[in-house]
Amino acid sequence: MNNRKTKSLYDLYQYLELPLDVLQASKGFTIHNLKHTGFKLPYQSPSFKPDYFSFLFVKDGSGKYAIDDYTFEVNPNTVYFTNPSNYRTFSWKKITEIYLITFDESFLKEYVHKDIFTLFPFLLTETVEPRVVSDEQYKELENIYLLIEEEYKMTNNDQHVIIGHLLSVLLYKIRNTFFLNYNPINEGKRSSQIVKKFKQLLEKNFRDLRSGKTDTLLRIHHYAADQNLHPTYLSNVVKTKTGKPISVWISEKTITESKNLLKNTLTPVKEIAFRLGFAETAHFSNYFKKHTHISPIQYRKQKLNNT
Repeated sequence: MNNRKTKSLYDLYQYLELPLDVLQASKGFTIHNLKHTGFKLPYQSPSFKPDYFSFLFVKDGSGKYAIDDYTFEVNPNTVYFTNPSNYRTFSWKKITEIYLITFDESFLKEYVHKDIFTLFPFLLTETVEPRVVSDEQYKELENIYLLIEEEYKMTNNDQHVIIGHLLSVLLYKIRNTFFLNYNPINEGKRSSQIVKKFKQLLEKNFRDLRSGKTDTLLRIHHYAADQNLHPTYLSNVVKTKTGKPISVWISEKTITESKNLLKNTLTPVKEIAFRLGFAETAHFSNYFKKHTHISPIQYRKQKLNNT
């Protein structure tokens, strides 16, 4: 099997038939030394798409990570970060001491900070090359992640709260070392292409709704998945480049299409609602009134009286 989507590292290790006793299956956080994982070296993974963030701290080991068309060498004294995005593969030639930390967005928002992407915007970056650090810098990071590992192995009521605090310290250290003035929106010209593709898909979705090819009104997560992006990252790019959040783009387009159908056709309101992806007419009516301060029926009557 290829191109596996994995909700957690536990899910990935099950798929790869690797030992699971080094992981906890719940709570959205893991940490362990890869030397305990049981990789038969050299090891090459199949393609997979993670639904979680990860940090790789390579004290001694070597291998490669590939994301789309990018392949990165992983060598001693490197720190490597990935977020939930594109499909990737990894391979290992040597594993002596390599720590892997994974966590999902829910864990970050519950145990680190609810506005996590404002505090640590580098978490939204698409592709980050492994960062080489000095022995002193590595030791500073190592001291923190070993404390996290120690807490991870314990069982107490405050375990995840403590891990969240320690992870916050680690993220601050990483931000201040590598990403102090970093803004992921400024990643070259790609942001313009992201906005262009979003607008194209937005138009296509409404063409398909009008023609009956689909009955699904796409949401932010659909647009993000189409470009293999994190939804928050896509939202930030679109808002920064256009001045309007994605939700406003979608609502404005929905209302424009609704008005055109109400004004220029005799299509029943119930069918208009269905065409635009609303399961219930009442939901559509409430949505329309929220954005126009008038009901669909009143809007149609008003336009008919003016003709």
